[in-house]
Amino acid sequence: MEAKYLKINPADNVAVAITALPAGEKLTVDGKEITLNEDVPAGHKFALKDFAEGENVIKYGYPIGHARKAQKQGDWMNENNIKTNLSGLLEYTYNPVNVDLNTTTLNLNTGAPNLTFRGYKRKNGDVGVRNEIWIIPTVGCVNGIINQLAEGLRRETGGKGVDAIMAYPHNYGCSQLGDDHENTKKILRDMVLHPNAGAVLVVGLGCENNQPDVFRKFLGDYDQDRVKFMVTQKVGDEYEEGMKLLRELYAKAIRDQREDIPLSELRVGLKCGGSDGFSGITANPLLGMFSDFLVAQGGTSVLTEVPEMFGAETILMNRCRTKELFEDTVKLINDFKEYFLSHGEPVGENPSPGNKAGGISTLEDKALGCTQKCGTSYVEGVLPYGERLNVKGLNLLSAPGNDLVAATALASCGCHMVLFTTGRGTPFGTYVPTMKISTNSTLAKNKPGWIDFNAGVIVENEPMEKTCERFIEYIIKVASGEFVNNEKKGYKEIAIFKTGVTL
Repeated sequence: MEAKYLKINPADNVAVAITALPAGEKLTVDGKEITLNEDVPAGHKFALKDFAEGENVIKYGYPIGHARKAQKQGDWMNENNIKTNLSGLLEYTYNPVNVDLNTTTLNLNTGAPNLTFRGYKRKNGDVGVRNEIWIIPTVGCVNGIINQLAEGLRRETGGKGVDAIMAYPHNYGCSQLGDDHENTKKILRDMVLHPNAGAVLVVGLGCENNQPDVFRKFLGDYDQDRVKFMVTQKVGDEYEEGMKLLRELYAKAIRDQREDIPLSELRVGLKCGGSDGFSGITANPLLGMFSDFLVAQGGTSVLTEVPEMFGAETILMNRCRTKELFEDTVKLINDFKEYFLSHGEPVGENPSPGNKAGGISTLEDKALGCTQKCGTSYVEGVLPYGERLNVKGLNLLSAPGNDLVAATALASCGCHMVLFTTGRGTPFGTYVPTMKISTNSTLAKNKPGWIDFNAGVIVENEPMEKTCERFIEYIIKVASGEFVNNEKKGYKEIAIFKTGVTL
């Protein structure tokens, strides 16, 4: 018989409806009969006991908030009757846990050693999964020019021999101060140095505060054969000059060929957006299983969306490999809390209207589902916003929950692709392949032009290990050149984190 509900953890005092359940439905949970007092939508929670006002609501084995008022067994438990326990800054204690990395592969059939994908080796020894030509502006004033240049090269070459020809407009690069200016410089630097680009044309205006000559020095060591600069105020016809440089870059990029690369070189970003009540049951645990598998293979995964860690942060802190990483994680969390508080905003008001409609009631509810994306491996690195990866394994990255900003940050730290779980659906893609994994089968069926992989089968009839085997095979195909939907449709954008004053 098809399951109607799921009790995720033995300690839970709520269960999740797998399908929409009507009022009066009788369910047997742990040998106890429960009658639903009202309709409970799919993905939403219902009470397994009577709750006193203020009593903690337990899901995933952890509190996700407390009852706003007394509730009866069988009640629909949602944002109207559950309140977050979160407040301001906290003191944290390091209580390290042991992680058995040998269990993380879960005997997956594809877990054989020496797995490879077909990627591109770069001159500096780095590896890419795409060979694209990018046009990157130092300032938003030249956005129109870079769009014309990208279209001109596509029209002239048909894009033959490369995976894409893309311009990446943004609104920044001038009239910025302090951290905003640095954030812009860092993200643009990271893009220029990203191994998914076979060649890059950097286009400046000339008078912006992100000065092209200063930015060139900021790049550090780069391949001067594959990265060219044009300052439009210093040339006559910027289109003709730009096309001349692009033709030179294109001629070099088309010579690149894919070759076998160990899976240990793959770097993936872990992301969720438009989450629902199934996110923490299907797609996010699937990503966690894959992340553990990839780390066990010697690869790298990156978790971000710091505000969506609030309420589950101690789980991550206790998995830090060292005390220093623990302290870095505490700073990661508290710096973001300070950011909210400095703007007079509460720490715990994160779930969006879409999240709530999908069955997520509090930030803790969201966080405990969100953090499942990174599995159970040790935390090996903690990165500030805009910085690039320097250690393999599981890394935490500072960035907000906003889908566009967070996905861009993941790409910019060096991830080859972003694995993006969603229960509501989104077409968005950043400048690396952005794979959408649906939490439920209805979404996958309704939005085949958005969704690349359906994890909804996990609550239907397929064991997660089997789903993960198929997922690994699919990721290797994508890393080897198979396009995901955002690439097929050209949905590729960047968004840079802004925190301060614009002049």
